[in-house]
Amino acid sequence: MNLPIYMDNHATTPLDPRVLEAMLPYLREDFGNAASRNHAFGWKAEAAVEKARRQVADLIGASEKEIVFTSGATESDNLAIKGVIEFYKSKGDHIITLKTEHKAVLDTCKRLERVRQERLDELKLLRLGQLAGRDVTPEEVPELAAKHHLEADETFQKWAEMPTGGARVTYLDVERDGRVSLEKLAAALTPKTVLVSIMFANNEIGVVQPVAEIGKLCREKGVLFHCDAVQGVGKVPFDVEKMNVDLASISGHKMYGPKGVGALYVRRKPRVRIAPMVDGGGHERGMRSGTLNVASIVGFGAAAEVAKNELPEESARLFRLRERLRTGILEQLDMVTVNGSLEHRMPGSLNLSFAYVEGEALMMSIKDVAVSSGSACTSASLEPSYVLRALGVEEDMAHSSIRFGLGRFNTEEEVDFVIRLVVDKVRKLRDMSPLYEMAKEGIDLKSIEWTAH
Repeated sequence: MNLPIYMDNHATTPLDPRVLEAMLPYLREDFGNAASRNHAFGWKAEAAVEKARRQVADLIGASEKEIVFTSGATESDNLAIKGVIEFYKSKGDHIITLKTEHKAVLDTCKRLERVRQERLDELKLLRLGQLAGRDVTPEEVPELAAKHHLEADETFQKWAEMPTGGARVTYLDVERDGRVSLEKLAAALTPKTVLVSIMFANNEIGVVQPVAEIGKLCREKGVLFHCDAVQGVGKVPFDVEKMNVDLASISGHKMYGPKGVGALYVRRKPRVRIAPMVDGGGHERGMRSGTLNVASIVGFGAAAEVAKNELPEESARLFRLRERLRTGILEQLDMVTVNGSLEHRMPGSLNLSFAYVEGEALMMSIKDVAVSSGSACTSASLEPSYVLRALGVEEDMAHSSIRFGLGRFNTEEEVDFVIRLVVDKVRKLRDMSPLYEMAKEGIDLKSIEWTAH
């Protein structure tokens, strides 16, 4: 067994040797541009890209014509959300998503909210200038808006309903188990809703959302459904037809493929339209211009094929390893909580909170194991995980959480080593914790009035 042990497969996965083998020719002799239509180098590259397109499509039950290659999931999420809002702006501008989504979705939605607010601010200035008969400064807006009852001004209200290029966004809470309530989702839909964006599997807690039910609801209501499927695809069965998904984001490096390549699934029947974010040579049927990253796309396709062929066996193996890890720790330590639904969860995912142990201190004491306290995209922040807080996890427990991400190359021997190491280090850290001793004695720490001396 080699140290350190990698158990952060939610952040990224190692390249499968079979994937690397498929990529190597396209990094050496077969270097052509897939858009070159006048010689054999280009033809060979194009054929390789189209093969990868079929492999990726097969993994998610799509047609190859519905796959748009991108630089990764963040770009796919941006393209899906901004593309829909721009293309369907005459129909509506309301998006519904969850507070537990990845930052690639949340920050995109916030950007669209800012665009809309900036446009509304411009319209307020214009209308108040008309009403006041002079130029108005931004500082005067609050007072003048109240004076002229802008909220009841018919002209301004008509302007406010015109397309702004931005969006209104509803960020739904999740239930205690991390899953969305379908009833609350249905209640949040409005005549202006054009898109629901809900992820397949959460990147921090591994909880799998009821995607098929969400897709059915969206289809019944005539609302497009985008699914950030990055974490779950290749690990849990995902079929865009059975689940009524209209747009789906996926990434190569989350399934043992290369980094810097991903795809957006865009449904053709019934047809979904999106406005491109990048103008250029009209690559990828005009939805994503730019020279294709042929070698990485080939690797992405190979990774998708391996994932499809081995999913049942690998999923079962990861489930056994995860349960071995979970029970091994919980049987030896008290006051440990599993975050999120245990029933609806990716097989290799485990997020635990260790009461009276600070998560960063625990990670520092188990340096022989690569784990994380949350998403890699938010690891620079000392704030407690917004995902765990959305589940209702108390701040101190959120700070004590560790994300274990088991993957294709982890073994039983490694899992047993991690169990021993974690149990030993948690016990030592708790030995230094008076709060833990008080809790063990049955003292309700919340009832204590702490005072400064």
